Amino acid sequence: MAETQQVPPGIDASKPSVARIYDCLLGGENNFAVDQAAAELLKSRAPELVDAAFANRGFHQRAAKWIAEQGVRQFIDLGSGLPTVGNTHEVVREVHADAHVVYVDNDPMVQLHGSRLLAGDDAAAVVLADLREPDAVLGSEAVRRLIDFREPAGVLMTAVLHFVSDEDDPAGIVARYVAPLAAGSYLSLSHTTGDHKPPRAVEAMNDAGRRSAGGNYLRTRDQVRQIVGPLDLVSPYPDAPPEITWVGLWGCEDPESADSDGSRWLYCAVASKRG
Repeated sequence: MAETQQVPPGIDASKPSVARIYDCLLGGENNFAVDQAAAELLKSRAPELVDAAFANRGFHQRAAKWIAEQGVRQFIDLGSGLPTVGNTHEVVREVHADAHVVYVDNDPMVQLHGSRLLAGDDAAAVVLADLREPDAVLGSEAVRRLIDFREPAGVLMTAVLHFVSDEDDPAGIVARYVAPLAAGSYLSLSHTTGDHKPPRAVEAMNDAGRRSAGGNYLRTRDQVRQIVGPLDLVSPYPDAPPEITWVGLWGCEDPESADSDGSRWLYCAVASKRG
């Protein structure tokens, strides 16, 4: 984004934003100098984070499409981030042209650009809200209008729960979103980890999280499994057991070539609700 461009009302360009840093890593233009500086610091400590961002985005798209292929026609994308190539509504509508999608993010810039993108689309909407307040999200006009909880739905929480502290109870938040879902619904999530990572790279991640979101909470595989809760994990690729895995591996065709250093910054899972 050009520095001379006017900053939209309600957006603080002096503080980095999670959505805009992620946009930087993906090569987007909806960001400011402060976001670019944060992204450059991350890349200087862990150059593979660019690969991680793309691996995470690929997981999001593959998981959303797979869930749609199971017959799901409505989605809530929590912590959706800025619009980019292959947005959720575009991916799932390749399977169901009439799919409903509600995007939720606490960054006003996401609402600004998302609303422009979805102008005239009555089956998709953007909600400006904090996912740590499930009642507000689930009770929003857009969710009430577009999501029928009598039918299966997909809840997507891609690379967002690591900004939720233990005190805010990420497992409890996930359970609250899952509770109203009908049988046959799915949860998809990814979560950064510090497992087997260099201390300087982990500190750079934590520092970026503190400055952009108030905190960053890297978690282990077991902790991510606890966040998923009692839902039934889906096998990430053919002949693999149902498990928590790396974002590059979920839905991959060749596990060996998909297993990159960048992919190993994020665990992921897709899980189903039986009843």
